[in-house]
Formats: sequence, structure tokens, C-alpha cells
Amino acid sequence: MQYVLKALAGLCLLLLVLLCPKEMGAQTGDSILTRELEEVQVNGTKKMSLAASVSPVQVLSGKALQRLNSFSVADAIRYFSGVQLKDYGGIGGLKTVNVRGMGTQHVGVFYDGMQLGNAQNGIIDLGKFSLDNVEAISLYNSQNPDIFQPAKSFGSASSIYITTQQPTFKDSRSYHLKAALKTGSFGLVNPSVYWQQKVTATIATTISAELINAHGRYKTRYQKWAYDTTIIRQNADVASQRIELAIQDLNKDTTTHWKIQGYFYNSERGLPGAIVAERFYNSQRLWDQNFFTQGSFQHRFSQRYRTLLRFKYANDFTRYLDTTIKKIGGAPLNNNYRQQEYYSSWVNEFTIQKWWKLSLATDWAINRMQANLDDFAYPTRSTKLVAVATEMCWAPITISGNLLGSFINEKVKRGDAAAEKQELTPAINISWKPWGSIPLSFRSFYKRIFRMPTFNDLYYTIVGTTTLRPEYSNQYNIGAQYNEYFLPLKLGINLQADAYINKVQDKIIAIPANNLFRWSMINLGAVSIKGIDIHTSYILTLKGKIALNGTLNYSYQEAINKTNGQRSYGHLIPYAPKHSGSATLQCSYQSWGINYSFIYTGERYMLPENDPQNYLMPWYTHDLALTKKLAFKKAFFMVAAEVNNLFNQYYDVVINYPMPGRNYLVKLSFNL
Repeated sequence: MQYVLKALAGLCLLLLVLLCPKEMGAQTGDSILTRELEEVQVNGTKKMSLAASVSPVQVLSGKALQRLNSFSVADAIRYFSGVQLKDYGGIGGLKTVNVRGMGTQHVGVFYDGMQLGNAQNGIIDLGKFSLDNVEAISLYNSQNPDIFQPAKSFGSASSIYITTQQPTFKDSRSYHLKAALKTGSFGLVNPSVYWQQKVTATIATTISAELINAHGRYKTRYQKWAYDTTIIRQNADVASQRIELAIQDLNKDTTTHWKIQGYFYNSERGLPGAIVAERFYNSQRLWDQNFFTQGSFQHRFSQRYRTLLRFKYANDFTRYLDTTIKKIGGAPLNNNYRQQEYYSSWVNEFTIQKWWKLSLATDWAINRMQANLDDFAYPTRSTKLVAVATEMCWAPITISGNLLGSFINEKVKRGDAAAEKQELTPAINISWKPWGSIPLSFRSFYKRIFRMPTFNDLYYTIVGTTTLRPEYSNQYNIGAQYNEYFLPLKLGINLQADAYINKVQDKIIAIPANNLFRWSMINLGAVSIKGIDIHTSYILTLKGKIALNGTLNYSYQEAINKTNGQRSYGHLIPYAPKHSGSATLQCSYQSWGINYSFIYTGERYMLPENDPQNYLMPWYTHDLALTKKLAFKKAFFMVAAEVNNLFNQYYDVVINYPMPGRNYLVKLSFNL
């Protein structure tokens, strides 16, 4: 409660400052800092945004995103600083992201502005999401600073925003068609199509569809003490289908905007499993069916008031089969899980002065889960969220803050339900641009947030514990950003550096009970995380013909276990490297392009105890791609050839889940 009182006192102080004479607002009203500045056009093909953000943000968008050697959203996120990707190998392997050592469950993933949910385990598999219809991927530490957003957007320690392509029509056309085919290693066949169609002058529809088929077998090297062999990973096949449909308005000059979309994903894949005791084959299978429909409606009533309505319904089915585990009677383990989510949101924004905005957002969500497990609880979680947020901009300072109220109630059909939760969590962001002629700004934020225990944490048979408390975190950040475009040199640069401290309390961990098959979830852990993120991006045009752009990222992180009484006290937490980084270089000349990328992850430990036997070697990969564009009348073609893991390094992102060696990809695309 002390954190809430401090936050309320701080917000009251800010309001007192704002009650100063009106002349202050009048003097600064014409020089309000904006979050987005106009883009700078370079040589007719390259663009670079000179925007400064109140919160640390990294963005991959447009052509730069499509040129990366990335097959899915998960692959692209590897190039952000402060991010650790857990990859269990292969095209169909589970891929989750951890930002600044906070854990996967603390990362909110938003698809066109609405959060993807998984009440079962809190994990979003980013490997499911293709890049074929994605326009931009953004990573916000803390949160998106825009106050005109649902209350859920304030409820994560960090946020990933996936923005799909918006309808664009050129040359008075009423349609836009894009088709692509990818093939290469692992028996991959991946056709996709993206079609935009004008229905009326102000309404358009889009359809995006994709198929993925691959046997998933790849050669890799397995080393364990004196054991060293080359193996072929088995049972890593995948067959998936995805289709998305959307209808929306096109007129950006009107006061009303709306969009309705639907998403369906179906897959069957093998799970190659961990290599343990020289056992190289696992027979687990996984089936997924994910469906959601969502919509948004925005209307501006006046210059001082606008409103936003959003809704979503999601239905997810998962089937897990393991023939190596036999139940009573000899039948194999065959578990089915189904989740439903109902969600609605209402956001209201008020412009009190030119430099002062206030918003009120109310969200309501219901999550249900069914499973064919013995004595399953069949939980239902009702979540009500209320967020009050404010933003004040007067040169050279921008301040935004919010207070989020979370009210959570659970019911079960069998057993005991978890206790009601009522939490108030604050956040505040400050940006300062001291010199008008120098494009240098400073920023800082504080945020306290929590994550609820998942349904698995609370109700999973034998393992779950309904007395678990939420996992709390306090985040502190201070940083700087420099943006400049040197017109004579045709050089644009963006530099960002942030230092941060994260403290996690009541961390939820699993400990063995009577035997290794009986585990219990408890609140025991505490973690202290300190780090520095550095990001550099640039764009350069040489003699009007050659365009260069690229990024350079570096992260230093020290994530220490602070749980009293444990032997691992003071040790680095598992899979948290001190040093990591990435670099990309993209070069284009007329219709040719070459793209290079490099990723490095430093030494880590696979278990809480930092003993020599738990040590994991650093790993790094080099990727290379060559592209060629062709034009025929009004159609455009592109051919791309990629070599991933160029130097054939064998490594594990997750221990005993070896990654592929050198592999290849060829892409053919068509635009009309």
C-alpha cells in the first residue's frame, strides 16, 4: 500500500504544478512536444523516424523488417536489446521471449492493439505468428506511453506490439495482391497470399492466408562430456494453416474509425523433446487450434473528447499426446485443454488544456478453462480493470502517469478457488529535452506491476496451489535518446541508452514434494536485476545510388537470485546472460540488396546454482541474404536467397534442445 500512497502523492503534486497561472500554458502551447515527428525521406526509398519516446521503445518496421533473416515474429524480436529468446529448436519449436530478465509471463503481447491471452500458463508462442502480413513490431519497456488505450495495456512489465499491414491502394486501383512462396531446408514449403480489396470508397477488406509444411529434420551436433556425435533431430515436423480476415474504414480524415477482424490458426507438430541420457527420439505430439475475433470503434466528439470501444472473443484448443507415459489401463497420456476469453474495453480521453490530457479506461474480461484431467477444477476468472492516466506536455518536459486498479475474482466447479485479488499499481514516465537546437532528450520511469498466478500454477492437478500470491515487480529506468539527420551527408542516426533496475518479489517457483513426479508451486523467490541497454540505428545514402542502414544493440544484465536460505543466493538466475547483442547491415543498390545479421548471447547457467557443471558456453550466429527485384508492367517480383547460421555453429538456446546448423531459404514474392 505504501507504493500506492507514494504514487498518489506524486500525482497530486503534479496536479498542483499544473494549477499554476494560465500564462504558463499559453506560453508553451505552440511548442508542445509530440511523440511522432515527420519522417525524413532519403533518396526516395529510405525513411528514418526522428521521434523521441517517453518510454524506451525499439521498432522494426517496413522494408527493414521484411529484409531480416526472420521466419516468424519470434525470429525478428531477437534483434532487440534486452531480450532473451527461448527457442526449443526447429520450425515448429516453442519460442518465448523474456525481457530484461523478468520472465515470459511478465511480457504482454498485443496484436493490433489487443492483448493475446493464455490464462493456462501465461506463455505466448511467438513462433506461431508469421511476418508476411506484419507491418511493424514494437517493444516497449514499461508500457506504451499513449494514454488513449485500454486498461490492459498498462498491466504488463513490458509490451510487444504486433501491427498488421494496413490497406494501401496506388494508381487508383481498387485492389492490392501479394503472394509469396518460401522453400528450403527442413523440407519447408510455405506459400502465402495477402489480398486487399476496396468495397466502397471508404471501406476495405483484407485476407491473409498461409500454409506451412516441413518434416523438420535437421542435422545437429550433440556433445555431453566425452560423448560427441552428429545426430538428425526427429519428430520435429509441423503442418499449420493460418487465415485472417478484416474489414475497416479507410478515411483517416473523419472523426470515426473502426475495424473488425478474425484470426484462425490450426497446427499439428511433433515435439522432439530434450536429449536426456542419450535418448534422441521423443514421441510427443501437439495440436493447436486458436481462434479470435476482435473489433474496435473510435469516435471523436469534439476537440476535447474522444472515445474508444473494443471487444474480443477467443477460443483456444490444445491437445497433447505422449505415448511414452501410460495411464492406468495402459492408455497413453492424451490431455485436452480448452480456453475461452470474453473481453471488452471502454476508453475515454479528455483534453483539458492543449498541454494536458486525461483518460479513463475500464476493461472487463472472463477467462474459462476446461480439461480432461482427473479432478480438474474447471476455473473461471473474472477480471475488472480501471485505469486513470494523464499526460502533460509543455516544452521541454513531458510527463505521463497512470494508476491501475485490478479486481480479480475466481470460481471453480471442484475444490477451492483462489482468493479474491484487489491491487492498485502506479506508473510514471518523464521525458526532458533541455536544448531546443540539440536533438537530445532524457527519460525515466517508475512502474510497479504484478502478474497473477496462471491456471496451471493454481489448479493443475497435484502441482497447483490456490494460496499463491501474485508476483510483484518494481521497475526503475533512466535513459537518453539522440536523433539527428545530417542533410549534407545524407546520414540519419538514432542513439538510445538506458540503465535500469528491476526487483521481483514473491516470485513463483516450483519445488519437488514427495518425489520428482509431485511438485508444489510456492511464493519463495526474489530477484534483483540491473542492466544497461544500448541501441544504435543509422541510414546513409552514398552518391544517390547506394543506401545503407543497420542497427547495433548491446545489453549488459546482472540478474541475481535474492531468495534467502537458498544455496543459489547471490547467483545469476538461469538463462540470463550478462552480455548479449546483435547487429544488422542492409545495403541496396538499384534493384539489388544484401542483408547481414549477427546475434550473440554470452555465457549463462542452466540451473540456479552457478556451478561449473551448469555452465553454458556463449553462442553466436551469422545470417546472410541476397535479394533481387524485378518489374514487369505494373507488377513487381522479388527473389531472395538466405543462408542462416552461415558458419554452421552448433549450439543450444535451451540446454538439450540443439539448434539447427547451417540452413537455407529461398523466397519468391509477387506484388500487384
